[in-house]
Amino acid sequence: SLLSGRLHSINTEATFSSEDRPCCLIDPCSCPALGKKKLYIGALFPMSGGWPGGQACLPAAQMALDLVNNRTDILPDYELELIYYDSMCDPGEATKLLYDLLYTEPIKIVLMPGCSSVSTLVAEAARMWNLIVLSYGSSSPALSNRQRFPTFFRTHPSATLHNPTRVQLFQKWKWTKIATIQQTTEVFTSTLDDLEERVKEAGIEISVRQSFLTDPAVAVKNLKRQDARIIVGLFYETEARKVFCEVYKEKLYGKKYVWFLIGWYADNWFKIKDPSINCTVEQMTEAVEGHVTTEIVMLNPETVRGASNLTSQEFLAQLMSKLGGKNPEETGGFQEAPLAYDAVWALALALNKTVGPLRAKGHHLEDFNYNNRDITAEIYRAMNTSSFEGVSGHVVFDAQGSRMAWTLIEQLQGGSYKKIGYYDSTKGNLSWYGNDKWIGSGPPADQTVVIEEFRYLSQKLFVSVSVFAGLGILLGIVCLTFNIYNSNVRYIQNSQPYLNNMTAVGCMMSLAAVFPLGIDGLHVHRKQFPVICQFRLWLLGLGFSLAYGSMFTKIWWVHTRGFIDHHYPVSQQHLEPWKLYATVGVLLGIDILSLMIWQIVDPLHITVEKFTREAPKGDLDVLIQPLLEHCNSEKMNTWLGVVYGYKGLLLLLGIFLAYETKSISTEKINDHRAVGMAIYNVAVLCMITAPVTMILSSQQDASFAFASLAIVFSVYITLVVLFVPKMRRLITRGEWQSDTQETMKTGSSTNNNDEEKSRQLERENKELQKIIQEKEERVSELRNQLDPRSLAPPPGYPAPASDPHPVPQSFANSSSLYQSDSKISRNKCHTSRLQLLYK
Repeated sequence: SLLSGRLHSINTEATFSSEDRPCCLIDPCSCPALGKKKLYIGALFPMSGGWPGGQACLPAAQMALDLVNNRTDILPDYELELIYYDSMCDPGEATKLLYDLLYTEPIKIVLMPGCSSVSTLVAEAARMWNLIVLSYGSSSPALSNRQRFPTFFRTHPSATLHNPTRVQLFQKWKWTKIATIQQTTEVFTSTLDDLEERVKEAGIEISVRQSFLTDPAVAVKNLKRQDARIIVGLFYETEARKVFCEVYKEKLYGKKYVWFLIGWYADNWFKIKDPSINCTVEQMTEAVEGHVTTEIVMLNPETVRGASNLTSQEFLAQLMSKLGGKNPEETGGFQEAPLAYDAVWALALALNKTVGPLRAKGHHLEDFNYNNRDITAEIYRAMNTSSFEGVSGHVVFDAQGSRMAWTLIEQLQGGSYKKIGYYDSTKGNLSWYGNDKWIGSGPPADQTVVIEEFRYLSQKLFVSVSVFAGLGILLGIVCLTFNIYNSNVRYIQNSQPYLNNMTAVGCMMSLAAVFPLGIDGLHVHRKQFPVICQFRLWLLGLGFSLAYGSMFTKIWWVHTRGFIDHHYPVSQQHLEPWKLYATVGVLLGIDILSLMIWQIVDPLHITVEKFTREAPKGDLDVLIQPLLEHCNSEKMNTWLGVVYGYKGLLLLLGIFLAYETKSISTEKINDHRAVGMAIYNVAVLCMITAPVTMILSSQQDASFAFASLAIVFSVYITLVVLFVPKMRRLITRGEWQSDTQETMKTGSSTNNNDEEKSRQLERENKELQKIIQEKEERVSELRNQLDPRSLAPPPGYPAPASDPHPVPQSFANSSSLYQSDSKISRNKCHTSRLQLLYK
């Protein structure tokens, strides 16, 4: 009944011929090792479910048992027998099967589960029966807990062994941000917890963490919505097909994405038809292309004969024969088959090592029962010190009972996996083949690459405006030179040449401010940029104060004298030049004081303005982050409000004074009308430019063009309006030429000036003598025409007394003044005219 019950419990999916079955299960008498004592191994092989690893691992384990039982140097007095069930990788099903194994004869000396979820259940319960558990296909990091699983060993390394490899690859490809999606099971949750700790130590961020139980659709959509690029997927093979069907629908694949998967899936796992998904094989193949897998090295890459006296390639050949020609890619657990093979050998060698110590203590392996802790302790010590060469590589266990091994890195290229490297976690050594292949030009970025790009002023615009500014400075120099050279000319003196000089200097300073106004981070280092900011502020501020202040002073004096001191005409009022200069000095001092306070209290510094990111054409992984440097201070708006308010009032007052004085004439400041016109232009341009440049501050070209051209036009208009008329008058009227020639003739000494005045007086005397002579002749003629009697005083007038003054020589002959009546009548000289002549 025991035999029939055990045979009935064997999974019907794994069918073997009578030759393949252990002979003792059929006919004990025909067993070749009839004299050997049997040791039973209770095993759970998942032939279906999330990981159908038993399809290849069970034949591999049977191969190992056959070789061990035929060896005379390993357990010569014992025969190992395998009793197994199909756990379907389901903890619930495994619970029932574990009950059958424990409460059904014969007693099992060791348990061999497969899936991590099943191994967790078995290993946690096994210590209650003093059983050693040896797993061939469990990778859950939780199983490394010796307090929870004190008798657990595994030839399959912990899944955490993938994590150092993943972190190494993240660092190799310079990724600092990853995302994860996991199936909600303990093995993957604990693996992800370990990965999170490792990436945190490496300075890598897990930006998105998604999980699902059965349907991954929502989790995949969240990955897409949160722009996940580097994605670590932790799930079983059946769920992997569901995930990548959703990945295809969400277009979460291609050159922008890299998926990291577990490497123990079947090689054609994405081509297997699955009724739970609605994606075609072609769509699945497209979605999984380029993903990277990390897989424990499960087949020794070297040609070494280990404990089984087989090389890894010979093992594969025998396994293929055992499978009966099945396609390895369609056989679950084919990659883990060497681990199952070496698990049986590890157990056999450990049991063989305990025979001597147990015999010395009076115990034997066949005496094992679930209450005998001494035999369990000896088996534990033997397993813990295992070290041999197997077909999967060097077999050795760490303190937690986990296998220590290399990690194989593969990439799916063109529908098949290609080896791209190995990683030895014990030494931290990455062996790279360099044959990784990407859809793009290289590994994608872990996120959308943001390239910071500073916006600089257009060099063509800067050069063009600078040329105009330079020409304006030359014009200012010409005007200043002209004004200084002709300062002794009366016409120039009446225009207050010193104020004109200030205007020219202020205009040149304002034009010079155009050059630092166009200098940005392209020309100077960022550390030097605040100096440029201060320089442009001082140049423009002082230049405005000199240029506009000198013009404002002129118009202010004309208005003050013309409307306030109206008792005397402006032309007769005395002008004291020092008061004009003092007014300009006050305006200039206010600017200097305010700028010094600004610079000391809240100095200008560089700030960077960020704009909306821009996506260049043809590259979806790159975004351009435009940046613009500004000269700024903590309370920039407050300072600008004070400066603009003060200057704005001056401009408005200047416009008012220019309008009020347009009809006033004065020789003291003979160019005040031209000054008024210049003030109109400057005020209008400044009032328009100030608010517009604040609005356009984020557009460096437009802001610079508007501000600099306003300065250039203001200066050009001011210089042309104030100085060109003066040049034209002096040149066309010859005042400049005659005054210059006279100056060259007479020199500058006092004697020469006196001689010139003497000669001029002589010329005037001669002219006056000629006029007097002409008048005397006329008087003589009139006297000859008059009758002496008609010279009697008119009625009512007294007779003239004798003249106390001597009569001039020309009037000595008084008889000639009196003419006959006939002459008077002939000349028609009326009496009234004689009275008028007398008067």
